[in-house]
Amino acid sequence: MSGGIYLIQSTGELVEMMERSYESEDLLQGYLATYPNLLAGDQIDSFTPRKWLLISREAGIPSEDGGSARWSVDHLFLDQDAIPTLVEVKRSTDTRIRREVVGQMLDYAANAVVYWPIAKIQAQFETNCQLRGDDPDQVLTEFLGPEAEREIFWERANTNLQAGRVRMLFVADIIPPELRRIVEFLNVQMNPAEVLAVEIRQYAGQGLKTLVPRVIGQTSEAQQKKSVSPSKGKQWDEQSFFQELQARCGKEDVHTAREILRWANEKGLRTWWGKGAKDGSFFPMLDHSGRKYWLISLWTYGRVEIQFQMMKSPSPFIEESKRIEFLRRLNELPGITLPPDVITRRPSIPLSKLGGEEALTAFLRTMDWAISEIKLA
Repeated sequence: MSGGIYLIQSTGELVEMMERSYESEDLLQGYLATYPNLLAGDQIDSFTPRKWLLISREAGIPSEDGGSARWSVDHLFLDQDAIPTLVEVKRSTDTRIRREVVGQMLDYAANAVVYWPIAKIQAQFETNCQLRGDDPDQVLTEFLGPEAEREIFWERANTNLQAGRVRMLFVADIIPPELRRIVEFLNVQMNPAEVLAVEIRQYAGQGLKTLVPRVIGQTSEAQQKKSVSPSKGKQWDEQSFFQELQARCGKEDVHTAREILRWANEKGLRTWWGKGAKDGSFFPMLDHSGRKYWLISLWTYGRVEIQFQMMKSPSPFIEESKRIEFLRRLNELPGITLPPDVITRRPSIPLSKLGGEEALTAFLRTMDWAISEIKLA
């Protein structure tokens, strides 16, 4: 290796950092698991930079229906559009990186799209989160945003797998010319699958390290052939939300939703307007003691969603007894009967159920109680 980069510190001192090989392949794999942004999602899609949700390291892939894992890919990620992204890591000193790794990756992808049930991928994600001490629901919400439907995300991942819409990434400190040519060729020929390489060079000097990723394989021919179009999401606001709600559900639901919004404003809650190509939403959020608390959300298809799932942490509602009490109060409302297991999810109530003055007053009284519980904790 040769060449270097130069870091100017705040003191004005120039630090020369020379290129260094990784001490082990596992070290580079660990960096990717901890810092997925090293996969350079902004280079893969500059218009809508890719974000990465780690499903698992060493994700097992079967070779027959219902079979046990025959292979394991180094990393499995999903991006924000639920496109499965298979990552295989090799150091440039490993001779398999020149050709053998390509056949290996194609084996993985070919079997994954046929024999990888989405339920197993979801289970791997949940297990991986639990091993790290993280709440899977919280991780997914932080990744997708509070307005996203988790079930739809996993369904989309399943659809992408069935359609062969997957991404294969070869990662190394240096991508050799032989692999570069194969990646560029495959990326032109394969559609809707995407084949790319990410070169992550390491530089070190005076106790500092810098990692520099670069995406390889996005030739102009491949980009034109795939005709990649950015995903679109509409930014909703008060005017567009209520126009859409009236068109779908009528004046009574609009009145109820406006009363809830008026209540939120009077309580000093912050209104977060969602994004969505089809469905609009807004979230009255409580900012208290440096934290934000999700309480409810309203949707243009005429429902109020109770954010039990988001209440679990951090808030007094991390205690199951508090969520049970919240549920009990909701079920006292006229026409509302939510089952016990909703306290871990995000159940919804039709706005029409809150249309009468008595029902709406009782609902807002319940929300006042929830806010007071948070402030008293």
